[in-house]
Amino acid sequence: MKIEKTNFGETNGRQIDKYRLTNKRGTRISLITLGATWQEFSALEADKRQQLIVGFDNLADYVNTTYYLCKAVGCVAGRIAKAEFKLDGKNYKIENNEGGNALHGGSHGFSFINWDAHTEESAEQTSVVFTHQIKSSDDQYPGNLQVTITYTLDENDDVHVRFTGESDQATLFNPTIHTYFNVTDTQHDLKTQWLKINSSKRLELASDKLPTGRFITVQDTNYDFQKPQNVQQVLNKLQEDTNTTELDDAFLVNTADEEPVAEIGDTAGKRQVKIYSKRNAVVVFTTNPLDPVREQQHDFNALAIECQTLPDAIHHQNFGDITIPADQTVTQEIIYQYKH
Repeated sequence: MKIEKTNFGETNGRQIDKYRLTNKRGTRISLITLGATWQEFSALEADKRQQLIVGFDNLADYVNTTYYLCKAVGCVAGRIAKAEFKLDGKNYKIENNEGGNALHGGSHGFSFINWDAHTEESAEQTSVVFTHQIKSSDDQYPGNLQVTITYTLDENDDVHVRFTGESDQATLFNPTIHTYFNVTDTQHDLKTQWLKINSSKRLELASDKLPTGRFITVQDTNYDFQKPQNVQQVLNKLQEDTNTTELDDAFLVNTADEEPVAEIGDTAGKRQVKIYSKRNAVVVFTTNPLDPVREQQHDFNALAIECQTLPDAIHHQNFGDITIPADQTVTQEIIYQYKH
């Protein structure tokens, strides 16, 4: 396994480092310390490098983007209603950074941290390990949270992302990677990319994207991805049937078996990525982070897939547990398996 470390730039007086891991097959991941961001996931196909995720090649765009582009998100992914919650009998008020609600951990969340980092190696895999302590005074969540995010590339082209949290008080922990995929030849659009989700239900969302608590069956609807569906064709049907111009939805996924919670691939059958998670939700979102003009025209080239516990779980008893008891360690993992 080859490891490279370079200077990716500087922001707020701090150097941002870039780590690149390459296995024997030529499959490569690159990571930057700002936001513990997954900057590249690519493979060699007949001596040609094929990108699988969407990323920027410069630091300024990662600093300025509003899309959390392939950044680590936490300590809580998604929205928390009214930016408040009750835990162990105490009421907590956190930053309301989106229309009165809290989104993705707020402005001091994982995505905005310049993480400490080091590498670890073994015979079959190599990891980049990001660490940081988030103080309660930083983000208003209870407790001082010690977080480790580990990206591991192995010789089978699997990427493991592990999130480990430990806090000195009971707190919330529902992290993810806001990964934007495009596995098509040119990454220009989504016309030749398909999506499959191991889900028969999705969350009903209010106009502010908060869940109402109700689940909707996807069978025989435009949101049925139980079999692979062409993403652009689904977008076309949504616009025609309901004037909906994007996907921005949370699906309840089946984690009781060993099947992937989601899969993406190109319609020519050249490549696919299988995604595994033990948590109960996959959030999907279509956008065009690289081209604001095309984004405004709903001409998308990227599909975000976020594995997490259902959003706003702290307010819905049946959505899953996103708490960490004091002085206990919780680990969550997402696995991305590239095949061609």
